[in-house]
This record gives sequence, C-alpha cells and structure tokens, in this order.
Amino acid sequence: MNSAFLPDLDALKTAHLEPIVAAGQTSLLGDTATDRTTMLQVALANELGVSELAAAWIASTPELDVKLAFARQVGDEASHFRLVADRLTALGFDVADFRPPAANPLFAYLRGLEHTVERIAAGLYTLESIAHGVNENFMAFSERAGDAETVRIYREHIQPDELHHQRLGHALLAKYAANSASQQRAKEVVTRVLEIATATRATAAAKMGTACFPGC
Repeated sequence: MNSAFLPDLDALKTAHLEPIVAAGQTSLLGDTATDRTTMLQVALANELGVSELAAAWIASTPELDVKLAFARQVGDEASHFRLVADRLTALGFDVADFRPPAANPLFAYLRGLEHTVERIAAGLYTLESIAHGVNENFMAFSERAGDAETVRIYREHIQPDELHHQRLGHALLAKYAANSASQQRAKEVVTRVLEIATATRATAAAKMGTACFPGC
C-alpha cells in the first residue's frame, strides 16, 4: 500500500467536512425556532436510513470481516433509532405517526455503490465521520435548550458508536484499498459523498432554519 494513502485520505475528508461542521457552529450563534422534536425526527430518519443501507450491503459483500462490520453497523444504528424514538416519546411525540421522508440524493448514491472499497469508504469511513461531526453541534444545541437527556444519549451511546464505525472503516480501508486503482476509487467516493452531503444538508438547513440538526 502507498504509505501516504490513508493520511492523504484523512486530510481530504477533513477538508471537505470542515464546512459542513462549521455551518452548524454558525447556526449556534443565532436563535433558532426549530424545536427538538423536529431535529430528533431528522435523527430518526437518518438512523433508519443508515441501518437499511448497511443491511442491503451485507449479502452482496463477499469479504467476511466487512460483511460483519456492516452487520455491526446495522445493529448499532437500530439501537440508536430506539434511543431517539424513546426520547421523542418522552417529549410528547407519537413515534407511531413518524413517516421517514423520501430517499435523499445521498442515500440514492450510496445504494448504488457495488465495490467493497467504495462501500467502506462511503459508509463506515465518511458517512459516520459526517454524523460524528454534526452530532457535536446538535449536542451543543440541545445543551443550550436545557435538554440534558438528549445530550447524555448522544454522549454515552451514539457518538462512541459513530467513532467506532469511523475507526473500523479506516482499518478496513488499510486492508482492502491495497492498490492504486482501489485507492483512487476510495478518494473519488469520499469526495462525492461529502459533496452530496454538503448540498443536501444546505437544502435541509434552509428549510429548517438551522444547520445544527443531527446525522446518523
């Protein structure tokens, strides 16, 4: 493996992720009328979407350790869904009325990925990095709103899992992105995921009036 591949990929990811996280930090500077239940419904949709995505990849991923990594991700995201659902219930929202929105362009792109390295780079390595970054902003928003329980759920359960997924993706890329072709493919996918995420989150932020909403 090219010894500079992963450091370069980390730098690429960080550079593209910074504007996404910064947008949420900027939103924290102003007062927002967006309520917690609206934001937590975004989280609910994201947790469900990522769980379904990873589940869809399991059967068609031949490498056993990657297959099991996706299975772990499915379980973790399903657990996050239950935690968020319980929090919404406590806040007075009837989760039985929840209907996830139509698939967004990011998930449409992700479902079309067929190569193992692409899936690792997009899902575990990049998507979970986005989630961890934007969730920090959402935790700050929740803290300002006096919602200590939501902050606790994210700090103790969701964020550690997102960080674990990122690290797992990093380790799997070190193993499977072993030649220049697969490394180039990983770089292209990471860039594309972050480009789509930037655009879709900007559109959602304009509708919601804030960019502090959580990720998966």
